[in-house]
Amino acid sequence: MDVHISLEGRGDRTDRIYRQLRDAILDGRLRPGERVPPSRELARDLSVARNTVAAAYDRLVGDGFLAGRAGAGTFVAYRGEPAPSRRAPVGPLRPSRRFSEVSADVAAFPGARFDLRIGHPDASLFPLGTWRRLLARSVRASADYDAPSGFMPLRAAISRHIGLSRSVRAAPGDVLVTAGAQQAIDLVARVLLEPGAVVAVEEPGYRPVRRLFQSHGARVAGVPVDADGIVVDAIPASARLVYVTPSHQHPLGTAMSLARRSALLAWAQEHRAAIVEDDYDSEFRYSDRPLEPLQSLDRAGRVIYVGSFSKTLLPSLRLGFLVAPEALRPALRTARKLTDWHGEHAAQAALAAFIDEGRLRRHLRTVSRVYAARHELVLRAAAGPLAPWFATVPSSAGLHLALRCHGPLDVNALVRDLRARDVAVEPLSNFYAEPRLTPDPGLAIGFGAIASADLPEALTRLTDAAAAATR
Repeated sequence: MDVHISLEGRGDRTDRIYRQLRDAILDGRLRPGERVPPSRELARDLSVARNTVAAAYDRLVGDGFLAGRAGAGTFVAYRGEPAPSRRAPVGPLRPSRRFSEVSADVAAFPGARFDLRIGHPDASLFPLGTWRRLLARSVRASADYDAPSGFMPLRAAISRHIGLSRSVRAAPGDVLVTAGAQQAIDLVARVLLEPGAVVAVEEPGYRPVRRLFQSHGARVAGVPVDADGIVVDAIPASARLVYVTPSHQHPLGTAMSLARRSALLAWAQEHRAAIVEDDYDSEFRYSDRPLEPLQSLDRAGRVIYVGSFSKTLLPSLRLGFLVAPEALRPALRTARKLTDWHGEHAAQAALAAFIDEGRLRRHLRTVSRVYAARHELVLRAAAGPLAPWFATVPSSAGLHLALRCHGPLDVNALVRDLRARDVAVEPLSNFYAEPRLTPDPGLAIGFGAIASADLPEALTRLTDAAAAATR
């Protein structure tokens, strides 16, 4: 019978003949008892020396795939079950139920000229030329594997930075560098949660973290948020972990009051639970002094502080960190090593230099002025042209504002109309997952990604759409 064998490209020809005949036998294209071409004939067809084919046949005979019969030829001897192939389909591999039931929620919006989505900083403000020079210098200096906790000079730089800017109590050894805040929270989930554990999250809240906890088999309970922050009395007593964004609640933008912070810390101590404090964009403040982070108020070792450079620098710069109580650090280091070994050295070294040379501090001063002006534009629009339909949720930090709707306005229809007007914006209802809680009718207005020159036009289009919806 004819057998197609390809010898194109480089490599040991005997080995390639052996492997292609073996694969044909294993997947059932050559069946038990079938005769293979004589070595002389196959050698002529392939334009190779007969010894090349004979050596491949000898290996196949030795491995039990072929057998020779005196005076009759060489035949397929292997009688195992054929391997699955396109000709013999079997059921597809399936992910575990935890992952099949959890959506990653990949980008919900097509590209829009006026991008008012939240969680996106302005990449054009990043000093890319400086970063390239620091990165090139770091690449030349990189050599061996780093420690799972991260590049020590970066850990030291982060501890100084968050100590000065946020009053976080952390020595360099307390800091663990991660690939963004999401990985930091994933590591916490790995070392703290067993399948079926209860995790409390803010409702409305940050959807990727809710889904991350669900992927670990946790039972996620949404807890309502009021003007002072998460409602501590509504946290399930069985919660093993509570995830909060106290400096700038995602997405409402409110800051958790000091009294509520104290109540949450007391609750965690009483119930022996952990708190993940996600301080995702509190570097940008436009008025008032920031309240003390939960981590600096914590005296019982219950708070894991998580931060990221994705909002302050670039989303594509996957660098974050966590500061955990001493009892959790060995397990977190082990989890990091097992899942990722260590972070990318060159980027970590470049960021350490960026911080130590004062470039991060200067960058934050520059971009804060830009974002403060955009923050003020949204506030003015909400108090002026948008006032018939919306009221601003008080917020003095971050890269977005929440507008609550009042009056007869179909917010979902408004969002669809805005897409047609080339404006991307999300309704507050998108951030709810608990059917028992009534979503806030309103919009989350991000002003990080949109250019300052485009923001007035985007707000005008929003006003026009709202007016058209109520005619």
